[in-house]
Amino acid sequence: MKRVCFLLKVKQDRLEEYRERHAHVWPDMLAALRDTGWHNYSLFLREDGLLVGYLETEDFEKAQEGMARTEVNARWQAEMAPFFEDLDGRPDEGMRLLTEVFHLD
Repeated sequence: MKRVCFLLKVKQDRLEEYRERHAHVWPDMLAALRDTGWHNYSLFLREDGLLVGYLETEDFEKAQEGMARTEVNARWQAEMAPFFEDLDGRPDEGMRLLTEVFHLD
C-alpha cells in the first residue's frame, strides 16, 4: 500500500460546518471511496483551518480517477468547494500532496 498525505485550507468561518458535514458523510460517498481504493482514510483539522488528509491505496492516481467517475463524488465536491481557501476548481483536484520522508514500520 502507498501512503498518501495532502493539505488543504478550510475557511475560518466554515470550520464548524465543515466538521458537522464530516460527522455525517453520505453512505454512498463512503461506499464510493471504499470501492475505488481509498483505505485507512482520515482527515485532521487544525483550529486555523489547516486540513491534513491521509489515506492508503494501491494506486492513488487510479483511486482518484475512480472517484472522478462517480456521480456522488461530483455532488460532494460541488458542496465542499465553498469551504476551502485558495482553491481553483474542486477540492479533490486542489490537494497539495506531501512527500513522505520517513516511515516507522
